[in-house]
Amino acid sequence: MNTRLVLLMTALLLLGGTVFITAMEWNNPETLGTLDPAARVLAGFFHSVQTRTAGFNSIDIGAMHPASWLGMDVLMFIGAGPAGTAGGIKVTTAAVLLFIILTELRGETAVNVLGKRLSRSIHRQALTVTLLGTAAVFAGTMGLLLLTPYSLDRCLFEATSAFATVGLSTGITPDLPDGGKTILIALMYLGRVGVLSLGSALALRDRKALYELPKERPAIG
Repeated sequence: MNTRLVLLMTALLLLGGTVFITAMEWNNPETLGTLDPAARVLAGFFHSVQTRTAGFNSIDIGAMHPASWLGMDVLMFIGAGPAGTAGGIKVTTAAVLLFIILTELRGETAVNVLGKRLSRSIHRQALTVTLLGTAAVFAGTMGLLLLTPYSLDRCLFEATSAFATVGLSTGITPDLPDGGKTILIALMYLGRVGVLSLGSALALRDRKALYELPKERPAIG
């Protein structure tokens, strides 16, 4: 299941990222607008790949449309496959969350993925890693907004890029105050070491409860 999920999600994200970035920047004269059609698609594919891995760029990231930054934030936050050098919450975590949502929308009780049933502990692990990652990016973005004069979209991009250890920037990183750079450093360590360690700890933990409390259902939504 793990291998199939990684391959499936990687293909979807590469294709979706290529279409999104290419469409958003197609007529932008400062990025893809001056290239021929084939080169625009190739550049869009290149940045779809790099947004989730090494963070190289062949066009000026700072000149991209803010909507492109937001889409790239999502790609960076998801990241690549587990057990690799890329950052983010990993494609398998995103896939688990997607199947959980689909299961709830269908009114089913068990989360089935590619002919297999997911353990409930995996549900909790995926939610924990995602929510803690979201909290880290939120806190980092808030800190940058308080310490710098830059806009929300730029601060969010820098924080997400740091957390996902991508290395892309809209161009404001060199001009950040020491406090802002410290925030990015902390996010890089947290995103690279913290999430990986947390995921490993949750996966390897084996504590059996000797009792269960009564069930209750709070109102949701």
